[in-house]
Amino acid sequence: MLMATICPTVTAYDIETYNQQMRLVSSITSRIHIDLMDGIFAPTNSPGLGEIWWPKRVVADIHLMYQKPMDHLAELVKLNPHMVIIHNEADVHHMHFAAELHKEDIKVGLAVLHDTPIEWTEQIMHSFDQVLIFSGKLGYHGGDADLGLLHKVAYIAKKHPEVEIAWDGGITEENVSELSAGGVSILNVGGGIHNDSNPQGAYDRLVEKAENKKT
Repeated sequence: MLMATICPTVTAYDIETYNQQMRLVSSITSRIHIDLMDGIFAPTNSPGLGEIWWPKRVVADIHLMYQKPMDHLAELVKLNPHMVIIHNEADVHHMHFAAELHKEDIKVGLAVLHDTPIEWTEQIMHSFDQVLIFSGKLGYHGGDADLGLLHKVAYIAKKHPEVEIAWDGGITEENVSELSAGGVSILNVGGGIHNDSNPQGAYDRLVEKAENKKT
């Protein structure tokens, strides 16, 4: 089994905070998760696609909490991130969106909200490189990790073992080992890093605990 990856997140509501968070997380590790919100699908607004940036050495995943992702396809292609994650609940032809980004060698993820049955994604899951189990508070850092959602992780692993499985929301030093042992390979962490007085230390502890999986 591959080692789980701790992926620090950027969740900002203005460009100054975005810049600050980006400088922090990009100094900690090389793979990051950028939350973008449209104020419609998610209740908060983030800087737009035309404002965001990341260092060239960084592998950036964009979590697009937008109601209509297809309207922003050209901007996403221009940014050329490692991955774009859209929501199962968004207003989009999911397979077409994924195909368009795959043409540009950009990976695509599918995020599934807490109350959405994972079975509803079965017919489109094969078009995606990652499925993200969302257990947080949409558009904010933090939230609670509902470990009862690990049944979704097991479902994905059984049906599509080739798909990367991610988790977003409420990851802490107390639950990261269980999430990792439960089959989550990408652990997106926001508040657990940003709110610590020593963000690098918090990241290092999470990495260590993710490697020491509970059995």
